[in-house]
Amino acid sequence: MKPIKNKKEQHLEKQFLEVIGLIKKAKSNALKTVNTELITLYWKIGEYISRKIQIAEWGEGVVIQLASFIQAKCPEFKGYSDKNLWRMMQFYETYKNTKLSALLREISWTNNLLILSKSNTPEEREFYLN
Repeated sequence: MKPIKNKKEQHLEKQFLEVIGLIKKAKSNALKTVNTELITLYWKIGEYISRKIQIAEWGEGVVIQLASFIQAKCPEFKGYSDKNLWRMMQFYETYKNTKLSALLREISWTNNLLILSKSNTPEEREFYLN
């Protein structure tokens, strides 16, 4: 059986729990910031590839070469296969002319890809993002 805590111990425990709450909030904020930065990065990569393809400077083969180049030069970078690079371009092209860009950064890349792949219309994508 646990001994009953006196008022001083109860007060200290309450204060300690407040500190734990601060730590948890900071960790949660840090994860949100990292997610926002990753989504912004994927947007910029998608935009870059889209532009290169639009001006006919790049074709499908160049995106495959880019993925291989990234893997060879920076093997610690994960998630930059040609398939994912195409997804980044699709992500950019799908949302570039919408008012949804702020919402895109609030959810994970995985959830963005799910919405992108499962939704058939812009209205449906907007519904799920909201």
